[in-house]
Amino acid sequence: MKVRDAMHEGVTWVEPNTSVAALARMMRDEDIGSIPIGENDRLVGMVTDRDIVCKGLADGKDVSSLTARDVMSGPIIYCRADEEVEDAVRIMEEHVVRRLPVINEDKRMVGMLSLGDIADCASRDLSAEVVRAVADHHP
Repeated sequence: MKVRDAMHEGVTWVEPNTSVAALARMMRDEDIGSIPIGENDRLVGMVTDRDIVCKGLADGKDVSSLTARDVMSGPIIYCRADEEVEDAVRIMEEHVVRRLPVINEDKRMVGMLSLGDIADCASRDLSAEVVRAVADHHP
């Protein structure tokens, strides 16, 4: 199965100067755990709910003044829409990520592939494999 057949379409990104509060509201309102960050028509980072907590709140920073740039992770790890889901799973495992932005042949973001998407379309064995790999504790 191709990534394009498993991904969530219609993902949008925000600018690096977007406030952390706005990011948190977007995550709450859209029931998502990550938001791609773009600048000059290019993906430059990703902010997850964990980034907000660990790089913002836990460090004792003034959250009201933080922006996406302050807490985002980079570089962007992504997959292509025309790749096989199994290949995207290998990328997730290698980089220990739970979500991947999906780009098309024009290098435009066209969707997001998550663990939930993989659980919905892949075999039980492949789903279990990727969950084990990305759920391991980080060094």
